Amino acid sequence: MIETLTHNWGWVVLRGVVALLFGALALFYPAVTLAVLIVWFGVYAFVDGMFLVISAIANRRGEPRWGVLVLGGLLGVAAGLVAFFMPALTALTLLLIIAAWSVVIGVDEIIAAIRVRKEIRGEWLLVVAGLLAVAFGVILFVEPGVGALALLLWIGAYAVVRGILLIALGFRLRNWERLHGAGGAMPRPA
Repeated sequence: MIETLTHNWGWVVLRGVVALLFGALALFYPAVTLAVLIVWFGVYAFVDGMFLVISAIANRRGEPRWGVLVLGGLLGVAAGLVAFFMPALTALTLLLIIAAWSVVIGVDEIIAAIRVRKEIRGEWLLVVAGLLAVAFGVILFVEPGVGALALLLWIGAYAVVRGILLIALGFRLRNWERLHGAGGAMPRPA
C-alpha cells in the first residue's frame, strides 16, 4: 500500500488542489443557483473519482486491495454523472448523494490510513481527511432540511479543509519517497 501511495503522491496533491479550488469557488460565490451547485458538485465528484480510479489502476500490481480505491472512485464518477444527466434533482436528493459519497470516501481513506500506519509518518492526515468526510456525510444525513445556500457553504468549507489535508499528505508522501525510495518502510518515532 505504501508503494501505491508514494508512487501516486502527485495524484493525491492534484485531488487536494481540485478540492481546494472547488471549495474556494463555493465559499466566494455563495449566491449561486442550485443548478450551478449541481454542476459544481458533478465536476468535483467526477474529477476526484477519475483521479482515484486512475491512481488505483495504475499501481494495482502487488496491491491486493486496490479494488476498494477503484470502488470509491467509481462512486465519485457515478455521483458526478448523475448530477450532469439529472440536473432537475431536488436539493434533498443532491444532499443525500453528497452525504453517501462523502461517507464512502471517508471510510475508504480511514481504512487506507490504518493499513499504512506502520510504514509511514503522517498517516494521521489521511485519517483526519477520512473522519472529516464521514462527519460531513453524517451531518448532511441528520440535517436534510438545510437550505441550498447553507449546503453550498458547508460543501465549500469541507472541500477547502479536505484539499489542504490532501495536499499536505501528498507532499509528505513525496518527501518519504525521496528519502526512503520504493519498498522501504519509514520507521515510527519512539
